[in-house]
Amino acid sequence: MAELSRRAALLAGGATALGALVAASPAQARALVGWNWSPTGSVAGSRSGMDPHWVWDAEGDPLLASLFERGLIPRINELLWDWERNDQALPDGLPADVRDFLERARQLPSWADRDKLEVAAEFNKARGIYLNLCNGPGGGILATAIPKEARAVYHSAGGADMEDRVAKTSRFGFSVGALNAYRPDGTCVIECVKTRLVHAGVRHLLPQSPHWRNGAGADEEIPISQEDMLVTWHTLPTFAMRTMREWEVPITDDEAEAYLHVWQVTAHMLGIADEYIPATWEAAYAQSDQVLARNMGPTPEGVRLTDVLLGQLAEQTSPGSVSRPMCNALARYLVGDQAADWDGIPREPVWDRVIPEAWPFVVKFPGGAHHRSCGPRSRLGA
Repeated sequence: MAELSRRAALLAGGATALGALVAASPAQARALVGWNWSPTGSVAGSRSGMDPHWVWDAEGDPLLASLFERGLIPRINELLWDWERNDQALPDGLPADVRDFLERARQLPSWADRDKLEVAAEFNKARGIYLNLCNGPGGGILATAIPKEARAVYHSAGGADMEDRVAKTSRFGFSVGALNAYRPDGTCVIECVKTRLVHAGVRHLLPQSPHWRNGAGADEEIPISQEDMLVTWHTLPTFAMRTMREWEVPITDDEAEAYLHVWQVTAHMLGIADEYIPATWEAAYAQSDQVLARNMGPTPEGVRLTDVLLGQLAEQTSPGSVSRPMCNALARYLVGDQAADWDGIPREPVWDRVIPEAWPFVVKFPGGAHHRSCGPRSRLGA
């Protein structure tokens, strides 16, 4: 397992957008909910509608399996290590099949709208304080209530070093939220493509692990399905938009559409098939309700990870002070009682009352939070 994690990390160049899903974990008992989300609600507008739990990466997976069989992974790692900018040419020396794949994979979809991507970049900057909360103590704590993700993080090599985990996850969040995310001098395209390679490599290696096979269960012969990626995707933009709407954060229709669009493009670049990428917020909410319902629940690993993450947040918020109760209450306010209880977050009699009463005033206060700029972050990156 250590070798698997080392290889995956090298291949990613440190990028782990959805990296919590890339290590051995027992399969969860899935909720008795069938897949009935229609591809007519996707950016593709049609196609098979096959359950994404049984779909992976038809192009990337065979390529990575071939590279492992040919013994080329160390060489590919070395060549791609300094490939970072969106406009950066591929290095010389890559095998022809790798070069062809990467050139295709780095192309934005035909439906990508540059104007919307620019609006999204400005929105990320203007609403950074909310996105930091939603994608940090919100999405991060929500993720620990996803059994497959919690077990993967906890049991994988390096899982005990949560500061390192947070830093790697945050890197991707920074790249998506940056003003130049999809501009030539940005890094989001390359981060996405490298992460797609990591996922394909893990799908090849992990089923060879007896430890993983013994715990994965009958419903997960191959890890990191399209559904797994969708679940993590929804803990980020969908959760953030729903939460900001509940807070009545001022958001124009153009801003909302642009924010969805940057994450639609990001999903495509990560290798999520267009037929699963929601075309509208209404479609995103419907899909989120379905995939999260059948992929969330309590685990001992989730409880332990939550304790570590909230401890880190408390230290970042006010080092040396007694701020953990406030962080507990903030997390409960963000994710709700059910997820908070699954994650073992204790109730705080004082702060559980104060935060829900005070936060709406912070949002609405003239010149307050929604007028500040703050660079976006992912999960608990600070």
